Amino acid sequence: MSALSISTVTRTMVGRAYPNPGLTDKFYDQDNQPLVQIIQDTCGRHDTYGLACTARVYENKGFPGHVNCSTNISEAMQPWDVASRAAWPAINYFFNTQVDAGNVIVSDEGWSLPGDYVLMKALTDLVCVSTACPDDTSPINGWNPTDVQLRIYQETEMFRKSIAFRAEPDSDAVMTKETAFHTRTSALTRDYRAAKDFWIPGSYTASGAVAEYWACRDSVTLQDMSQLGKVDVTGPGAEALMDYALPRDVRRAAVGQVVYSPMCRSTGAMFDDGTLFRLSPEGFRWMAGDAQAAAWLRELAASLELDVQIRTATSSLCNLAVQGPRSRDVLSSLIWTGEGHPRLDELKWFRFLVGRIGDFNGPAVLVSRSGFTGELGYEVFTAPEDAPAVWDAIMEAGQPHGLVPMGLDALDLLRIEAALPVAGHEFDDSIDPFEAGVGFAGPLKSKDRDFVGREALLRNASAQRNQLIGLVVSGQDCPRHGDPVFRGRTQVGVVTSACRSPHLGHPIAMARVAVEATIAERDQADFEIGQLDGQLKRLAAKQVPLPFYDPQKLRPRA
Repeated sequence: MSALSISTVTRTMVGRAYPNPGLTDKFYDQDNQPLVQIIQDTCGRHDTYGLACTARVYENKGFPGHVNCSTNISEAMQPWDVASRAAWPAINYFFNTQVDAGNVIVSDEGWSLPGDYVLMKALTDLVCVSTACPDDTSPINGWNPTDVQLRIYQETEMFRKSIAFRAEPDSDAVMTKETAFHTRTSALTRDYRAAKDFWIPGSYTASGAVAEYWACRDSVTLQDMSQLGKVDVTGPGAEALMDYALPRDVRRAAVGQVVYSPMCRSTGAMFDDGTLFRLSPEGFRWMAGDAQAAAWLRELAASLELDVQIRTATSSLCNLAVQGPRSRDVLSSLIWTGEGHPRLDELKWFRFLVGRIGDFNGPAVLVSRSGFTGELGYEVFTAPEDAPAVWDAIMEAGQPHGLVPMGLDALDLLRIEAALPVAGHEFDDSIDPFEAGVGFAGPLKSKDRDFVGREALLRNASAQRNQLIGLVVSGQDCPRHGDPVFRGRTQVGVVTSACRSPHLGHPIAMARVAVEATIAERDQADFEIGQLDGQLKRLAAKQVPLPFYDPQKLRPRA
């Protein structure tokens, strides 16, 4: 059997260009039988389309006699009486190969760094040949071919499934790890997604995403959100640093308050957003998604010569989201608070308390009334060693209220209906808060002090280019992130996020469109979403206000 059929069948079976650790982690043969399982991958960029390099490839470039992988494979196969081939199909690890918008297969210098590897587990007896690509005539090896090291482990050795996460392009690889709640979630699901350097459930076996969505809308859900970044900033200069780092007026934040804010570059571009907890007059916790936030804050503090301590607390502090209209009922009888802190049922929106589970001697927790679902909800933070006990206590307290564990898939449905932005969709390094739909979080008129990006945001506020709008889509075809948005022949925007809304019963989308397209003929602001080539298929859509669900935010404020 040839590796060509392996690659073709594998792409069909896993729905990806190549497998990766997780649910889509196997190569298959032409009988749809698994051959190899991918356990760890520190590079994450490979090729299953091209052949191993051949003598003819080099001859056509003017290099007759150049060593090549296909000849290497044929020679290595001779002891098994396998006939030589001029060209061998192959699984080309570490090759940076892509199919561009013009349907052209292109290769560039690999993403792999020294020490990167792929760890595989043989699922049947195999004959394998490994050959290090000798191509020094193109950039695919960085113009410097090197040997590859091959290790074979005994079947008794155990390895954890993981992929590499790098906070910076040249950072050491951090392998995906389990959260402190994994002993509990793994008993309920095998569906995990890599979220930065953590495995987080995508959905749960007994329910599925749609049932989890409705549980959050109708009753209460429990979700592991430990992947969210947490950075503690303390010291005499903490307030000055965070006030300069964020558009929000940090000086107005009281101890015990939680403040939502974007985080911007000097260009006004929004590279992160999150919530800022004021723990004390000189202490803050920034909780967000960008892995570079801590490094950026350190650089900013050094440039301002501020006396602060900045500590990354992502791994030392895990957190759960308890969300839904019955979340208060679940936690009110469970969270004990001492004097000086409000009871759970007294906690206001975007405030937090410090308490314990059960009583004075229970596990310590910090509980904020916040969330990412558009529902009444709370976030519960605790130390990793207390995580299983906190999970168990909430699960037990939630049973009379119909509590259901929830994964990332249901969360995406909820946050799109609530028009809550995420990085890589509603914003990136080229999008400002106004275009991302969170311009309210930059009080340019009331905050007269300087902050990062202020000058750019003042300019952009007076001449906004694009606006985030809501679209209700006709029919049942669901748009995708990146689909073009048209009015007539003219593309006026792009879809940032879309889903089939369980609440509304049809597809919805958030789209970033030119301001002029939303101003002109507002009452007749009908759009089309392009699919295929953008022209051959059009989905009719009508502009509606954001958010799609609970526009007055009465439910989270309840």
